[in-house]
Amino acid sequence: MISMLLSRPTQAALGAAIAAACCAAPAQAAAPMAKFQAPGFYRTMLGDFEVTVLNDGTVELPVDTLLKMPKDKADKALAKSFEHSPLETSVNGYLINTGDKLVLVDVGAAGLFGPTLGKLVANLKASGYQPEQVDEIYITHMHPDHVGGLVADGQRAFPNAVVRAGKADADYWLSQANLDHAPAEQKGFFQGAMGAFGPYVQANKFVPITANTELVPGVKSYASAGHTPGHTTYVVESKGQKLVLLGDLMHVAAVQFDEPAVTIAFDSDNLAAAVQRKAAFADAAKHGYLIGAAHLQFPALGHLRASGKGYQFVPVNYVIPR
Repeated sequence: MISMLLSRPTQAALGAAIAAACCAAPAQAAAPMAKFQAPGFYRTMLGDFEVTVLNDGTVELPVDTLLKMPKDKADKALAKSFEHSPLETSVNGYLINTGDKLVLVDVGAAGLFGPTLGKLVANLKASGYQPEQVDEIYITHMHPDHVGGLVADGQRAFPNAVVRAGKADADYWLSQANLDHAPAEQKGFFQGAMGAFGPYVQANKFVPITANTELVPGVKSYASAGHTPGHTTYVVESKGQKLVLLGDLMHVAAVQFDEPAVTIAFDSDNLAAAVQRKAAFADAAKHGYLIGAAHLQFPALGHLRASGKGYQFVPVNYVIPR
């Protein structure tokens, strides 16, 4: 319409002016890469319970050499899932709000496992909760990537929480005699556990788990020793829905779902760990309930389906709780 109102010489002059302006405009610099993710929490409902998965970060693990299998076979299994070693491995905790109690299962590494972890408390806050609100903390086992977050600057990071873990793990990892006799490369595991649990022990806030039991209504503990002497799994149930938190019964989904017999260097008893994993996978596939695990890729919730001699992991469908 504008061009119809202008004479041809005027149109030509206007076109030349626009072209000159475009050429004279400075080029925009490329936008810098942001290189950060959204806060690491994922929320869903389990019956009347609210479950929030909290990511502590990821850490690269040389799983091709850590797994008790030929390296070339491990590499092929990883490649099948479009992965490779070192494998970017999630570290997760699980926050369960029963309506009466706020329960946290595992607390991440804080500073005990490298600079890429230690985000669990920040993600807990981003999810709408505060550390002071946590009533109970259940530890699957006392390796540093599961207990470091218990403390901040030597103080209890969760000042109102009672902490529980398997007695066999406490007897092993909190023993000065065991620390004294441990190989140099393992001493840090003992020191990490002692530093994390010490403030709670001193405040009478640590209560060892001595038997399979209901800890609060809807949350039960089950001994699953193998990965560590007192490794414990936790079962959450509400309104007929069930979630089993496997802790470190598995580390590398791309390998161990297909081949549950494969163990890893972190296992203190390889045979027992494999037995526990096989039983856990078989039961989850048979009954169809949800599973979560500390080193499943975030958001680390899903189901298992039997597939040949192994299992297929089916991640949860993304939902917004209502």
